[in-house]
Amino acid sequence: MAKRASAQAVSKSQAAVRPEIERRAHRSLRQHLLELLRGGNAHLNFEEALAGLPPTLRGERPHELPYSPWRLLEHMRIAQWDILEFSRNPKHVSPEFPAGYWPDSDAPPDDKAWQQSVRQFRDDLKAMQALVEDPSIDLFAPIPHGEGQTLLREALLLADHNAYHLGQLVTVRRLLGAWES
Repeated sequence: MAKRASAQAVSKSQAAVRPEIERRAHRSLRQHLLELLRGGNAHLNFEEALAGLPPTLRGERPHELPYSPWRLLEHMRIAQWDILEFSRNPKHVSPEFPAGYWPDSDAPPDDKAWQQSVRQFRDDLKAMQALVEDPSIDLFAPIPHGEGQTLLREALLLADHNAYHLGQLVTVRRLLGAWES
């Protein structure tokens, strides 16, 4: 009888501890996701990838590569916007794939277009970070208008996509002679 009472007491104390452990785990996961989205550690961040890029090279493509800095920036901006809007807006309609995810030209129409794209990329990245940071949002819950996707999956997809194309941007800059190691 005493063993059963003792086992029940342990079980109750474990049940009381479990929610705290889960809260800590979720906080930790959110922090790791935020670090991944911001870049750093093993990944280049957005600001570093663009820093010092001469405006005259924004529309230049290295020999035999299909990308210019402008094409990569716009592609990242459009894809990030699409992922963000899918994550938070049930009425969002994604662009046609793949054409709707790439700009029509190698060069931005003007400096204002470049600056607007950079600003929108930053704003959308911050918005995704805010979703991840919000403890009222369950990272593991399926997005109601999706097909099984979760905010966790979308945040990881966004971070992975950005990291991949930021790496391409560095390669393009190196081939254009506009990257200091």
